[in-house]
Amino acid sequence: MAYLFELEKYSGTASRYECPNCHKPHKFTRYVDPQTNKQIDDSVGKCDRIDQCGYHRTPKQHFEENKAAGITTNRNYAAKRTLNLNREMKQAQKPEFNVGQSIFWDSLCAPDYDGNKFVNYLAKICGLETATSLIEKYYIGNSKKWTGSTIFWQVDIHGKIRTGKIMLYNPYTGKRIREPYSHIAWVHNGLKKEDEELKQCFFGEHLLRDNKKQVGIVEAEKTAIVASAYKPDIIWLAAGSKEGLTEDKCSVLQGRKVELYPDLKAYSDWLDRATELSHITTFTVSGYLEQIATEEERQQGLDLADYLTRTPLIDIVYNNLLKSLADEFVAFCRLFAAGKKTAPEYKAYNKEICRKVNEKNITVEDFVKATIER
Repeated sequence: MAYLFELEKYSGTASRYECPNCHKPHKFTRYVDPQTNKQIDDSVGKCDRIDQCGYHRTPKQHFEENKAAGITTNRNYAAKRTLNLNREMKQAQKPEFNVGQSIFWDSLCAPDYDGNKFVNYLAKICGLETATSLIEKYYIGNSKKWTGSTIFWQVDIHGKIRTGKIMLYNPYTGKRIREPYSHIAWVHNGLKKEDEELKQCFFGEHLLRDNKKQVGIVEAEKTAIVASAYKPDIIWLAAGSKEGLTEDKCSVLQGRKVELYPDLKAYSDWLDRATELSHITTFTVSGYLEQIATEEERQQGLDLADYLTRTPLIDIVYNNLLKSLADEFVAFCRLFAAGKKTAPEYKAYNKEICRKVNEKNITVEDFVKATIER
C-alpha cells in the first residue's frame, strides 16, 4: 500500500537524527514525502527508543497543530498529493498474482515424495514421522522442474498462494545443488500472468494465523523447516534471502514478538534492518551464531540449520526417550526397594516397561546402560 508520507528509509546514521524529546543522537526517524524525499519538519517523526522515550509526532498532528495555531502552511499540499497518489495508484494497480489451487494441490498430492531429495534429507535427520509432519505444516511440494526437486510454497496469512520457489538439494548433505548452475526457479515465471502483480510473502506466513507464539525469521526456507523441528515452540518464517526482509513482508508482523536469526555474513545487515523496520514492531537480532562461530565458519556464511543439524534430531529424540524411560524405571525400583510397591506390582511393571522399550525401538543394551548410570 502507498502512503502520503512515510518514515525516511535508513541509509546510514546520517538518515537518523537527534530526538527532539529525549535528545539521543541517531535515534529519530523523520517523515518524508516519498516522491520528493523532502522532510516535513524537524519535529515530525518517531523515536526508535519506543520503551524509553516513545516520542511520535505524525504529519497529521503537525498540519492540524499548525492550522490551529494560525501558522501558514501549504494547506492544499496534502490534498493535492492525495489526488495525485490516487491517480497514480489507479493507473499502476494490477490484481495480485495468485497461483491456481490445482497446481498447488497437485504438487502436494504427488505420490513421489520418496524421490524428493530435500524430503529424503529431512527424513534422514529428523525421522520419517517428523518429516511427514513438516511436509504438511509448511506445504512442501514436489516439482518436475528437475528430478527430485522441491517446491517451497509461499502461502500468506489469508491462505492465498503467492508463488513457489523451486530448488534442488543434495539428499545426503542437505546443501543446494549449485553446479553446473544454481538450481533455483519460480512457479510464477512459468505461468506468465503479465496482467497480475507478484507480491511475495514470508515462507511459512500461513502459520501466523490464529497463532500468537513468538516469531523467528531466518533467510532460507530449509532453515525455517529445520528450526521448526528442533525448536517447535517458535513460529519459524523464511525471508528467502538476505535482502528478503522487506517492509512489505514485515507488515504482517505488527504487534508480534519477533527475533531475527541472520546467517553469519548477514548479521550487520539485519541489525540495520531491525532499526529501519522498528516502526512495525520490535525486532531483536540473535547474536548466538556470532558468539560461537569460528573464523572459518564466518567465511562460509553458515546459518542456524548448520549448527542445529550437527546432532541429528532423530538422535536427540531417541536419547530423550531413553532418559525418560530409564528415569521412570529407576524411580519405580526405588519405591519397590522401600517396600512401597509389592512383588506382583513389580512383575507387572517389568512387563510394561519392556513393552515401552520395544515400542520405542530402544535397544536393551542402551536401556540397561542408561539405568546403571542413574
